[in-house]
Amino acid sequence: MRKSKPRQLLLPFAESPQGDGRGRKADASARKPRPVRTRKSSQRPESTLWTATGSDQLLELVAAQSNLRTALAKVVRNKGAPGVDRQTVEEVYRHANTLLPKLHRALLSETYVPGDIRRVWIPKPDGGQRGLGIPTVMDRWVQQAVLQVLEPIFEPTFHPSSHGFRPGRGAPTAIAEAAGYVTQGLRYTVDLDLEQFFDRVHHQRLLSRLAQKAPDRRVLRLIRLMLKAKVVLPDGTRVSTEEGTPQGGPLSPLLSNIVLDEFDRELARRGLRFVRYADDCNIYVGSERAGHRVMASIRRFLERRLRLRVNEKKSAVDLAYRRHFLGFRVGASRRGFLMVQLSPRTLQRLDARIRALTPRTWGNSFVACLQRLNAYLQGWMSYFRLCTSVTWRTLHYFDGHIRRRLRAILVRQKKRARHLYRHLLQRGVHRGSAWKTAYSRRGIWWQSRSEGMHRAYPNVWFEAQLVSLSSLWSQTHHDWGPLGKPSS
Repeated sequence: MRKSKPRQLLLPFAESPQGDGRGRKADASARKPRPVRTRKSSQRPESTLWTATGSDQLLELVAAQSNLRTALAKVVRNKGAPGVDRQTVEEVYRHANTLLPKLHRALLSETYVPGDIRRVWIPKPDGGQRGLGIPTVMDRWVQQAVLQVLEPIFEPTFHPSSHGFRPGRGAPTAIAEAAGYVTQGLRYTVDLDLEQFFDRVHHQRLLSRLAQKAPDRRVLRLIRLMLKAKVVLPDGTRVSTEEGTPQGGPLSPLLSNIVLDEFDRELARRGLRFVRYADDCNIYVGSERAGHRVMASIRRFLERRLRLRVNEKKSAVDLAYRRHFLGFRVGASRRGFLMVQLSPRTLQRLDARIRALTPRTWGNSFVACLQRLNAYLQGWMSYFRLCTSVTWRTLHYFDGHIRRRLRAILVRQKKRARHLYRHLLQRGVHRGSAWKTAYSRRGIWWQSRSEGMHRAYPNVWFEAQLVSLSSLWSQTHHDWGPLGKPSS
């Protein structure tokens, strides 16, 4: 009997999904894969069809098979951990040809019921724990499909000073707006942090806000079921949820912005200059007295109107350059030049991560250590490249600190003094310097900065092997002089 050929799910990927990249066929079936049909230029994208079909027919857009295919493609690219059913993204992808029509029918018939949410605890930098809710892969698929329909409706209505979880916006745009307020003379900031915001969102207020622009009761019912899904704690206990939106699903960021958009509009109505990124908000004022007045009135609005609480430990009125915002400190020098610096908390995290990536007891190859370190430093610098030139000395210091830790690994890997001595001689080090380094009793940390190790592994040698934070910054800000002043 002839074996049937496997059939691959044909999805309109904008980018190839992360994986082995070999294009293996993912599902077993007797049919051959059908070619993907490209959308004609005269057709309108589904995200804009709601205006033509009516706002009470949004569920048809959510359940459309083309929308579900696009949603699954994004879930596959994002990967993520399995939910309470332990079903992985790869398993859903392999059976997607069977699951897609079933999901399409379940959504239209309103028989789809979201599963439980798996709660995990991740450590916070300040020592606490953050609760993260992980929906099942199928629920993430549905949430992504709902997001693709609702986001084009709500996104244009959000305030321009909201930068978190929005397309085309992020930390760079938030810091740029904050820097603009500081250079205008608003040197004080009302630093607001909402206490357990994602766990305190009032469901009825959220659904009321959704109904104003998306009045399809079927979509509202589906979102209500997602919000009311039970949470499974690490010990197996199932807990009901009466408020809050679980962090971890694709739809949660949009829902949080919908809730806080009312807060943004209130700040704009009062004529305040502010920058908000998710539940972190900085309001910029001209004096400390004005800041305390704004803090008191805004606290009353949040507690009475939105039923949210201000985190008193993390919120304060202070000079802007003293506050931590998205990992930065934004201020101005005495001469009026803009200063965007790394916050002390960011420097502590960077130092801790470097220590974790460069332990002296590193047992693998030195090349593997460099690869891990380079990947982290490149990703770190791609985010913190916004700093002005006042941070260059700090980055230069970390470059030297990283090189010294790597030299310490090389010393430790030689194990015995005679092995290190021979190795230094092979690297062209003079016998006297090699002997003094190898047979020193001052310890590995002293040996890592000795003359022998510097001659064997000079800074020039690391330039071809190691990512330099100061060099990456200079490549981005080659036209800036001291204190953030453009060079002529």
